Amino acid sequence: MSLPDRKQDEVRRMLEGAHPPVPADLGPHAAERGARLLRRRMLARRLMWVLLASAVVAFVVWAAVEQPWVAPPSEIAPPLEGW
Repeated sequence: MSLPDRKQDEVRRMLEGAHPPVPADLGPHAAERGARLLRRRMLARRLMWVLLASAVVAFVVWAAVEQPWVAPPSEIAPPLEGW
């Protein structure tokens, strides 16, 4: 008997047996847990958007204050002309 056939036979034996009892409140508990997971994901997504927006605002403020596109002032004095 090959490996897939053995697995299929084992699954068939498991399904033919008696099914375990299911708690009566399984559905409401599953729905509650799903709703809680959705709320957590939504909160995490909103938090990430807030962090991204604050990073963009911080970068814009830094760029406006520092003006990195402007050349830094020269450390050497310009040559004296006309002496």
